[in-house]
Amino acid sequence: MAKGKGKKKKKDRITYYDDGSTVSDMSAITGTGKGKNLNIDDDGSFKARFKTYAKAVKKMFVPMLVTMGAICIVFLILYLIFELAA
Repeated sequence: MAKGKGKKKKKDRITYYDDGSTVSDMSAITGTGKGKNLNIDDDGSFKARFKTYAKAVKKMFVPMLVTMGAICIVFLILYLIFELAA
């Protein structure tokens, strides 16, 4: 009998908990961490989805500007280095 063949270990079962949140009802969440979805539009209307989209874009705007600024600075530095070297 080869080594390692014997009793198989019983795998732990993973338990998933559904908190009832979906992409369409994230518009009620503010701040960081777990929020409470108190004012949820379950209908998934265009207005609720657009609100969610607008909040996400608003949160991403400043980091996007910082990233674009860093890319522009790196581009200008590399441009100057290669322009002066030529």
